[in-house]
Amino acid sequence: PELRFCLFSLHLNCIYFSVIMDKYQEQPHLLDPHLEWMLNLLLDIVRDSDSPPALVHLAFKFLYIITKVRGYKIFLGLFPHEVADVQPVIDMFTHQNPKDHETWETRYVLLLWLSVTCLIPFDLSRLDGNLTSEGGEVRTSTMDRILQIAESYLIVSDKARDAAAVLISKFITRPDVRQKKMADFLDWTLSTLSKSSFQTMEGTIMMDGMLQALAQVFKHGTRESCLPYASTVLVCLDNCKLSESNHTLLRKLGVKLVQRLGLTFLKPKLAKWRYQRGCRSLIANLRLSTQDEERQIPQILASDNDEDYDVPEEVENVIEQLLVGLKDKDTIVRWSAAKGIGRMTGRLPKELADDVVGSVLDCFSFQETDNAWHGGCLALAELGRRGLLLPSRLTDVVPVILKALTYDEKRGACSVGSNVRDAACYVCWAFAHIFCTITKIKSSLFSLIPINVGTFPHGIDILTTADYFAVGNRSNCFLNISVNIAGFAEYTQSMIDHLIDMKINHWDGLKSLTYNFQVLTTELIEIFLWNFHEKKNFLFLFLVCTLIKNLSLSKMPFQGDPIIGNWQWLINDSLKNLHLISNTSRQHIKEAAVSALAALCNEYYLNHQGEADPVLQDELMKNYISELQNTEEMIRCGFSLALGSLPAFFLKGKLKLVLDGLKAVTHISPKDVSFAEARRDALKAIAKICQTVGVKAEASEDDVICKENVYQIYDTFLDCMNDYTTDSRGDVGAWVREAAMTGLMELTVLLTRNHPELIEANVCKQIMCCLAQQSSEKIDRFRARAGSIFLNLLYFDSPPVPHIPYREELEKIFPRSESSVLNWNAPSQAFPCITQLLALPTYRYHVLLGLAVSVGGLTESTVRYSTQSVFEYMKKIQNDIQAMDSFSETLIQVFEDNLLNDRVSVPFLKMLDQMLANGCFDIFTTEENHPFSLKLLSLCKEEIKKSKDIQKLRSSIAVFCGMIQFPGDVRKKVLFQLFLLLCHPFPVIRKTTASQIYEMVLTYSDIVDPDIFDEVMTILSDTAWDTELHFVRAQRNYLCDLLKVPKPQLISKVTPRLMPQCLPS
Repeated sequence: PELRFCLFSLHLNCIYFSVIMDKYQEQPHLLDPHLEWMLNLLLDIVRDSDSPPALVHLAFKFLYIITKVRGYKIFLGLFPHEVADVQPVIDMFTHQNPKDHETWETRYVLLLWLSVTCLIPFDLSRLDGNLTSEGGEVRTSTMDRILQIAESYLIVSDKARDAAAVLISKFITRPDVRQKKMADFLDWTLSTLSKSSFQTMEGTIMMDGMLQALAQVFKHGTRESCLPYASTVLVCLDNCKLSESNHTLLRKLGVKLVQRLGLTFLKPKLAKWRYQRGCRSLIANLRLSTQDEERQIPQILASDNDEDYDVPEEVENVIEQLLVGLKDKDTIVRWSAAKGIGRMTGRLPKELADDVVGSVLDCFSFQETDNAWHGGCLALAELGRRGLLLPSRLTDVVPVILKALTYDEKRGACSVGSNVRDAACYVCWAFAHIFCTITKIKSSLFSLIPINVGTFPHGIDILTTADYFAVGNRSNCFLNISVNIAGFAEYTQSMIDHLIDMKINHWDGLKSLTYNFQVLTTELIEIFLWNFHEKKNFLFLFLVCTLIKNLSLSKMPFQGDPIIGNWQWLINDSLKNLHLISNTSRQHIKEAAVSALAALCNEYYLNHQGEADPVLQDELMKNYISELQNTEEMIRCGFSLALGSLPAFFLKGKLKLVLDGLKAVTHISPKDVSFAEARRDALKAIAKICQTVGVKAEASEDDVICKENVYQIYDTFLDCMNDYTTDSRGDVGAWVREAAMTGLMELTVLLTRNHPELIEANVCKQIMCCLAQQSSEKIDRFRARAGSIFLNLLYFDSPPVPHIPYREELEKIFPRSESSVLNWNAPSQAFPCITQLLALPTYRYHVLLGLAVSVGGLTESTVRYSTQSVFEYMKKIQNDIQAMDSFSETLIQVFEDNLLNDRVSVPFLKMLDQMLANGCFDIFTTEENHPFSLKLLSLCKEEIKKSKDIQKLRSSIAVFCGMIQFPGDVRKKVLFQLFLLLCHPFPVIRKTTASQIYEMVLTYSDIVDPDIFDEVMTILSDTAWDTELHFVRAQRNYLCDLLKVPKPQLISKVTPRLMPQCLPS
């Protein structure tokens, strides 16, 4: 009973360990850090002479489980393989019984261990010593013992046979063994192979072992050592007629061996003619003519006619067998044959390789079975990923693969072809991997995207939705995943076409999973409408608009049907109800309605003459343009975008009317100043219309963009670049400015490509200056957008944008090589670059205007880096009187133009304070009453006149204190302004002024006579400036007397006397 319990316990431990290790099957590399200590722990048990046989076998069983999960190739390198390990491992075989089916794991692991230890870098004869014993008996050499062990286990029926083949491949290919034993071993294997028959179980086992051993030898052996025997082995293999066998593994091993023989016949070199992915665009490659292929595609070299290609006759036999293997009934045989085709073709001359490709394409005949199609796809994929399918062959290959992607044949009550479609996707992956961009077949690669995710539109989103497991469920794939992916415009039409052409009438019931378009008619839309009107559920608006769009894209035959009028009414009703919808749903419904309108017009409003119905066009335009002046902002947004989505034929003859209506939306008036979203969407619509109708210089302004209306459009965009509207949401004008920037870029690029003569120098100057200003402002996202557009226009090369001011200087400031990596979002990168534009007179005003807002802003990083950049620039020019005069004139001009504009003036005063404190204007302090100081003082006085803005007053105090450094009469005037503020009605301003004057006197001590210095400082510090105003005024006047500054006089308010009413007489 104890022995029985012990065996039961060992069995349970083995099962428990197997369950743990099986969890690592999908990611076995996670075991790598633990393999060594587990192996050493188990081998300690094996080497311990006191370990009972059951425990030793359990250790080997654990080793086999680890090997099964991680793979023997990784595990081999961890086995001990010193010289001292050879003999003990060989001796362990003496205790093994090849017929004991309970301990095959022990023999399997021992054979793997021996395959490593036999690789010691010494001649095996050195381990033998004197082979003659004292009794005159001759001992067997180590070499013979290993060979006997390997041969004996090649014919067993368990998995030890596989390990024996590995041992043979390592052992026979040793230089010392190869010379003495290789020929005899090959004679033995071929003899055994010839005598065996796959008709019996015993013969199948023996043939399996021989084929594995031969395949491994010809894989790991050198070509020079294997070539003399290759022909003989090939003849023997042909005589075995393995293709007639019903055993899948024998046929696979036969294909594997025959390809290894073929590779032995050919020299181990890579074909120089293969495609090496030099030109990254397949489309560009296909445009090149075949006559100039060698000259224009450097990566596809000429055929190696100058080299001596000795292709033996046996190669043709090998290729033929591999092509037969492509049509085998089992997948593993076909895949092995496909890999053989790829490997062999890579060593053939270009002409012969092209013949192989042609033979593979013969598999794609509709007379062939699905097995041939599957094998052909696998072969094309292997050829493609190795670069052996040249672009010139793609015209033959791509149509075949497109058919394979939809291969589906009914066989009895089921369908065949899923494996063909999967293999076709593998081909697509291989093509995308080697050619990088293929436009025709990229929508079929959802399950293979991870390798090349960046090449596909919305690749990451699709991969997240359509992963390997998600697409395995057919219902989920059709009803959820396909709908999600069809939401991306690049895939919508092709997926709809596929559903209609291939699935809606599918015999397997797939039509129940596809859109049944015949049901989605008037009745269904009426159900949606009833739900909307009865339940006020706005979700139905989104659903019905999406339905209309999909029905239109599906080209349903409703031309002239009254239902189209109902659809149009639905779209109009959706747009008119936008203001009633919650913010979370409004954008989705608006986009759905606009998309539905565009699809509806394209499909059903175009007559046979290619024009719109005049009556319908007039009615819709009148309705939509009138809604642009609706008192609800969201309705303006919806109809603006709707007009922007109309097709070119519908805008023809009405373009001027539409543009005028949209331009009116962008104007700011007192009643709609907060309608920033409407202005933004109107600009988006204008930009979209420009792209839709195109440009023609001499055409009518009612039809296309031309010289008559282009400047009106530019004026609209440029005017909106000054929209700085704010409300409770913040700087909502930034949305308008962003749309204006994008519109300017799109229109300029459109004109540059087609009619660059329509872009005037003054317009281009305004565009670049406005973009430079936005690139220097404080909001990171909009600064980044403006900077990106600025550089896009600067480096647009198809052709270059004309009239860009200071193009050469800009290219030095923003080198092309660095423009793509410049992070405009980061103030530390953006401001050092954009500040350099201050040196360019054209850009100085706008950049300085933007920097004023940034330097005087609130965000710490923005303020820090913008201030540093300005100071760096000032440091470069502070000793150049001409540059300083020019800069100061621009600075004064910015201040003057934005007087009483708190958005600019308050941060501008803060920037002036920083610049004065940093000594940026020291060069002007050498001249009394410098014009700059006088003008600056005048503007500051005007800015704070009658102001009650605490922040503005505090900033002006700091500026006045900084201006004390300027000598002459201006100093007395500055002191007068400060003493006025000492008696300001606001106590906080009085205290701030006194504190700032105290610091100013300490900094500029020369402004106060030394005899009265202490007294002045005492008054400033000890007076309670926030007390009663009459007391403060006395102290202020005393300071005026001390510093000889005129006392401010209190102006009494004169109230007009009322005339006495005349009494009636």
